[in-house]
Amino acid sequence: MRVNRRELFGVSVASATGAILTKPCLATSATSQDPIQLAVVGVRGTGQRHLQQLQGRRDVRIAALCDVDQQMLGEARKVVQNFDGHAPALVEDYRQLLDDPAIDALIIATPNHWHGPLATNAVQAEKDVYVESPCSHVFREGQVLIQVARRFRRIVQHGTPMRSSQVTARAAELLDAGILGTIKMCKAWNCRRHSFPQPAANSPVPKHVNYDLWLGPAPQRPFNVNRFHDNWVWCRDYGNGGIGGDGIHDLDMARWALGVQSHPERITTHGSRIHLSGESDFPDNMTVAYHYPAGKVLLYEERSWTPYGLHGFTNGSVFYGTEGWMVFSRQGYFQVYLGDRGEKGPGMRGGTGQQQHLDNFLDCIRTRQPTTAPPQEAHLSCSLAHLGEIAYRVGHVLDFDASGEAFRNIEKANQLLKKQYRLPWAIPSNA
Repeated sequence: MRVNRRELFGVSVASATGAILTKPCLATSATSQDPIQLAVVGVRGTGQRHLQQLQGRRDVRIAALCDVDQQMLGEARKVVQNFDGHAPALVEDYRQLLDDPAIDALIIATPNHWHGPLATNAVQAEKDVYVESPCSHVFREGQVLIQVARRFRRIVQHGTPMRSSQVTARAAELLDAGILGTIKMCKAWNCRRHSFPQPAANSPVPKHVNYDLWLGPAPQRPFNVNRFHDNWVWCRDYGNGGIGGDGIHDLDMARWALGVQSHPERITTHGSRIHLSGESDFPDNMTVAYHYPAGKVLLYEERSWTPYGLHGFTNGSVFYGTEGWMVFSRQGYFQVYLGDRGEKGPGMRGGTGQQQHLDNFLDCIRTRQPTTAPPQEAHLSCSLAHLGEIAYRVGHVLDFDASGEAFRNIEKANQLLKKQYRLPWAIPSNA
């Protein structure tokens, strides 16, 4: 069946995500003409960016800011006051937001280990959710998010903004017109230079941080700067390494171009430490091959130690067709090359979709239409990071039952599809 890529990030995914929505779009105290009452959870880095993007929406009110770091909260409140003139409520514990009937929606920009539990709890509290990528820290969390979004009929947007970029829309038109012929293989890469932190001694918890709440579902450990701000991405307790950080965005667009709407059936991974020193639970290089039915292949390459990428981009994808190929980057670029001589075809430079993606979420809160990155699409892409990392940890080729969402006869690998949660922060065992 011919895949229409324009539809893959449009309304055609409604049935797959259970997005036939009938519940009121705003909290019970509001009407469709009232501003959307929004809370931002995690106001450092990405959360700060969202605050800046929200200042252009006059139909939205930032009602609350939530963070376990009091210093971050104070700085974020100043940002909102500067452009909005009002002082949002400052909240340390996100559960206060879920209990507040005036809050319509949450933007979740926390460390990865909080994405799944927090998004699931918010949906169960009948809040709409924008959750940063990856939406899941482990594979099973993506399954649960799909189930609760369907059951509670909530709007969910995944933080993969290139799905809302005009660059992607134009690329979709060309791919659907068959300019590359039949796309049989895509390659994604993540080649950003990083530095892993050198060992550091445990230290007292900063007085302005609620560290127990920061840990949340993660195992109890002493405070260490190497597992906190900026560095948590390299710790499996909280992050997903390069493949689940930057790499997920490029895997998402490669899967979109390949036109696959299922999990891969075989995964092969190689990874090692060949250059970088310092503390990290992840390799500094990784190559993954994902094999799909009908002979389609998705490749992923990661290097954390080079200052250069491929085709002039530290992050990107190449879509290989029978008649040509397209270089695509989430930095807002694509270029088509045709024939055996690689003659230049259509190309485009444009935006990265950040503002449009957030706007799409806010618009969908009112219209109750599916977002451009709904839970099912998010799960299929985030699972690539999880499956690739599991294959690295297990150390051999893994066969995956895409329909049953489990590895075939490899119990060690199946155990890694889920994790243990520190109570009381576990996600529902039966969504």
